[in-house]
Amino acid sequence: MNLKNVRNIGIFAHIDAWKTTMSERILFYSWKIHKIWETHDGEWTMDWMEQEQERWITITSAATQTTWKEYTLNVIDTPGHVDFTVEVERSLRVLDGWVAVFDGAMWVEPQSETVWRQADKYQVPRICFINKMDKMWWDFKMSLWTIHERLSKSAYAIQLPIWAESDLSWVIDIIERKAYKFEWNMWSEVVEIDVPADLVDEMEEYRNTLMEWLSEEDEEFMEKYLWWEEISVADIKKALRTAVLTWEFFPVMCGSALQNVWVQLVLDAIWYYLPSPLDTWDIQWTDPNDEEKVLTRKNDVNEKLSALAFKVATDPFIWKLTYTRVYSWKLEAWSYVLNATSWKKERIWRLVKMHSNSREDVDFLEAWDIWAVIWLKDTRTWDTLCDEKSPIVLESMTFPEPVIRIVVEPKSKWDQDRMWTALWKLKDEDPTLQVYTDEETGQTILAWMWELHLDIIVDRLKREFKVEANIWTPQVAYRESIQKKIEKAEYKYKKQSWWRWQFGHVIMNVEPWEPWTWFEFVNSVVWWRIPKEYIWPVEKWVKEALTQWVVAWYPVEDVKVELLDWSYHEVDSSELAFKLAASMCFKDACRIAKPSLLEPIMAVEITTPEEYMWDIMWDISSKRWNVKEMTDRWMAKIIRAEVPLSEMFWYATQIRSISSWRAAFAMEFSHYETAPANIVAEVKKARWIEE
Repeated sequence: MNLKNVRNIGIFAHIDAWKTTMSERILFYSWKIHKIWETHDGEWTMDWMEQEQERWITITSAATQTTWKEYTLNVIDTPGHVDFTVEVERSLRVLDGWVAVFDGAMWVEPQSETVWRQADKYQVPRICFINKMDKMWWDFKMSLWTIHERLSKSAYAIQLPIWAESDLSWVIDIIERKAYKFEWNMWSEVVEIDVPADLVDEMEEYRNTLMEWLSEEDEEFMEKYLWWEEISVADIKKALRTAVLTWEFFPVMCGSALQNVWVQLVLDAIWYYLPSPLDTWDIQWTDPNDEEKVLTRKNDVNEKLSALAFKVATDPFIWKLTYTRVYSWKLEAWSYVLNATSWKKERIWRLVKMHSNSREDVDFLEAWDIWAVIWLKDTRTWDTLCDEKSPIVLESMTFPEPVIRIVVEPKSKWDQDRMWTALWKLKDEDPTLQVYTDEETGQTILAWMWELHLDIIVDRLKREFKVEANIWTPQVAYRESIQKKIEKAEYKYKKQSWWRWQFGHVIMNVEPWEPWTWFEFVNSVVWWRIPKEYIWPVEKWVKEALTQWVVAWYPVEDVKVELLDWSYHEVDSSELAFKLAASMCFKDACRIAKPSLLEPIMAVEITTPEEYMWDIMWDISSKRWNVKEMTDRWMAKIIRAEVPLSEMFWYATQIRSISSWRAAFAMEFSHYETAPANIVAEVKKARWIEE
């Protein structure tokens, strides 16, 4: 395959911008499919999951390959809902160019902002397509202005829409000073026409704006422009392509995917402006034997094998699919490769080219193919597959910590046996999903990014894995401690048990200790005062008492116990007697040492557009937040604060409501702090503890 004629692209948009409709039209006009499926009728190629078709949204990225004229196009259709932003980000990691689809009757929407920032992070060239130009109240100028205001000042129109006799089938090419009309069945034929006389001035205004921008960015172009030299269309396109490939320019096109117009011109623009694999950077990789050693490898079919597994998908019939991008050489069926991340050998049993959820077996995947491997045993998301004689580790991705947690409990023993298997398969698919058992409560915890994300996971548990489960908000992991030192606390245990007496006597100091130390035990009794075999039971049972505290029966931390003295009876003393004496002495001391409830405090970072910053600040002022810092990042405001975990359950919904879905947040555990009296009262009431 000639890599100059390959384009690996993704399509992204906010929900309801008709992005999947755009994908369907690309496949139709490139002859990949022979019927146009309408998403509003519940029939489509790229959104194949039941949950996608029921909700009319894209949940998981779908890949396919098609051809347009002389080039090959690998396409990934990505989710538009903000809950699945991470699914978009991992596609960004392996694609070379993107088509950003916008709603022509709306402002730039939150998901578009989020993905645009992600694309900036990975420096991915983009084409903008303002869709829905047939919709009532469409406004091309407004859409272009909001792209400037919210995304980039370097986005300029290269097309203008024309309405002719209530028919949106004409478009002006600003660069070539030509107009095109779409005719015949499904507007499949593009006919060149003259630019309407009443639109020439407007076309020239947009063209001059574009030329002025180019002259500021390109010195050679500036020289020609200032000296009124003849500048050909080829010169303009060449300069624009260079600017697109260096992320300095984003061409803006327009049309209506639903009405089947102007899609062919988008395909031409993808071929001309977006990069081939040869236009991208060389592969950066790390030597597995020296993690600090970063090297590069050329994007060349003659180089040693390097491939990146970027997505794992569970399949009920073939176990699992591992979506892989091959960067150099080729991946062959029935061969052995090295997983350089886990340092294990893998056998490549089957290779398939994907068309949404359909598969076609192939013998090999060439450099820059994006397809799937079946039955990889030890390969996870972001693992590198390579030649075992030339091991490399490709750059992976890190994801933010999940911000929402719920408890999941199987409804029956039969469900319990299947639930963990299902959860681990889902975890393999989704690197943002965390599954673990809380050691303190014994609850199974699911941690994820957003509410809809959870809804889909629970629905898949039921449909795909036949697991019925209950879900609810998890318990907050409170702690307890003391605020006062108690000196020479004493307890003497003397009791008849069965046929003999039990005797144990201890004296100890109990005091608050340094944060993060949990517990420290000091034995200050001289060795000859008591037999050594009783020392270990005393320390063990003081530790045991830490798990059954006096405020609300939560574990204790940051306490120091010093054993000062003890006495024993040669006949009646036993290990059990000293265990009980130590435990009771410790608890009695803590009851008078100003016991306190500690609540977990989270470090939270909120990213929001400036216009919503004060609304968010007003809201968090009622949630016991402690704002630490406010800074700027690109075109957004950053709020860093500390907040009790109990205030953060379902905050994702609240912040979206406040910011019209344009703000986001991340959080991680910071430390424990003493809870106020009203929180202590609420916790005691919830645990049926009387004041």
